[in-house]
Amino acid sequence: MNAIAPTPDVRQHILDVAHPLLLQRGFTGVGLAEVLAAAKVPKGSFYHYFGSKEAFGEAVLEAYFTEYLGRTDALLTEAPGTAAQRLIGYFDDWLDSQTGDDAQSRCLVVKLGAEVCDLSESMRAALARGTRGITDRLARCIEAGRADGSLQPPPQAKEQDAQGIAVALYQRWLGASLLAKITRDRASLDMAMRDTRQLLGLSPDT
Repeated sequence: MNAIAPTPDVRQHILDVAHPLLLQRGFTGVGLAEVLAAAKVPKGSFYHYFGSKEAFGEAVLEAYFTEYLGRTDALLTEAPGTAAQRLIGYFDDWLDSQTGDDAQSRCLVVKLGAEVCDLSESMRAALARGTRGITDRLARCIEAGRADGSLQPPPQAKEQDAQGIAVALYQRWLGASLLAKITRDRASLDMAMRDTRQLLGLSPDT
């Protein structure tokens, strides 16, 4: 095996190679030897960057959220249209990523969430930070929608603050994604989209 010299690019290379493996079989289902073989790096290079498999798992999650939150910012703040249109665009993207042919676009939170929270406090904390980053961004977009007039929540949601609505939406979509994985059917995700429009007070053609 031709070893790759330790550089920051090698660290990212290891994380990139590990991502699809973890999406396929989870954290405990992928051994260190498999990651090393796939990345074509020796064990010494791995431990140069990660002190343990747990530290490696935390780094995988942090890298995942860095990329995901960047994409979320692009959809919720940089995309054209009203805040309401950007919100629906974000959830359209979520639906497409969970039902399309690209397995690597699947949600790593759905795959690893329940598994690693009982195994590692540092990985649980990484998940908590990442998911909070998502709901914070959703809340800011909801607030922007109220400011630009594109979001007029129905009476039952008017008393909820933007953060509460954001958390409710994220919980709904996370649960729907898990159910879609269990049933191999997108019906739960389509229902999540209908519920999202209802909670935000949006018509089907918004």
